[in-house]
Amino acid sequence: MTILVTGAAGYLGNVTVKKLVEMGKPVRAMVRNPEKAEIRLKDVKDKIEIVKGDVTDRDSLPPLMKDVTAVIHYVAIAMEKGGQTYEEVNYQGTVNLLDAAEASGVKRFLNMSQNGAKSDLPYRFLASKGRAQEYVAQSDMQWTAFRPSAIFGPQDEFFNTFARLLKVTPLVFPLVGGGTAQFQPVSSADVVEAVVRSLDDDSTIGKELVLGGPEVLTLGEIEKRIIEAMGTWRLMVPAPTWLLRPAVVVMQSLLPGSPVTTSLLDLLAVPNIVEDNALVNHFGMDPIPFSGEHIEYLNDNNIGDTMAKFFQNATVN
Repeated sequence: MTILVTGAAGYLGNVTVKKLVEMGKPVRAMVRNPEKAEIRLKDVKDKIEIVKGDVTDRDSLPPLMKDVTAVIHYVAIAMEKGGQTYEEVNYQGTVNLLDAAEASGVKRFLNMSQNGAKSDLPYRFLASKGRAQEYVAQSDMQWTAFRPSAIFGPQDEFFNTFARLLKVTPLVFPLVGGGTAQFQPVSSADVVEAVVRSLDDDSTIGKELVLGGPEVLTLGEIEKRIIEAMGTWRLMVPAPTWLLRPAVVVMQSLLPGSPVTTSLLDLLAVPNIVEDNALVNHFGMDPIPFSGEHIEYLNDNNIGDTMAKFFQNATVN
């Protein structure tokens, strides 16, 4: 009756593992980085089974499926680093994992996709996530997919980046892409709640559930809220993507933990808002807003952690 959680040391994975432990569910936590797992899963490590695994290593996956009844799949990369590619991890990794689960008789497969992901898009990240979900959907598994907008929470990879950049950019801060890109920020707590509820909710089988927060915000509004949450001030200067691109090329070439890539800049052209929000319309939840106490975690960022993240790609929270 074990639940296999991939990417269990990631910012959604570790929250999910802890939630499942609270529910009394047996968990097998698959991690790629044992050091990150030691930091993020230390509070529950004696209550779960931690296994090292890599979705790109197809032959290593079948043994991890022993006694597994459901898979919650989180592994994906938003930025290509260390030789990893979107196609190898996001698409082929999902194929490898689902094939191993299906061959082992696992019935339930919960896949974390992405709002706006489609296989025919010119944006490789969204295309890789779209192809992955198409593969899941054509399988005989009892699958459920989740398509969240930008996720915020204590270990998120998007909003924390802005908070870290604030630590190293005094006085002036760029209004990225002019600040017009639209998002519907959704709390990691709400996303995880939807995932764990879906485990035993047969009405979610065969559905792609779109998840969003209660507000549509422009990137400019998001940046202002981050600045306010951190109790600071910056002069906001519009910075079109074409102007930022050369600097981003340099950063992603030199910094192991570059806060942004050209691929992510391209995604600003794609509105990240949701229709038919499943948090409200299916689960009857009241989504957490990107404001107030809910974003106080951004203050946890400091100069030391920022440098460690950018220059070493270290796990800092």
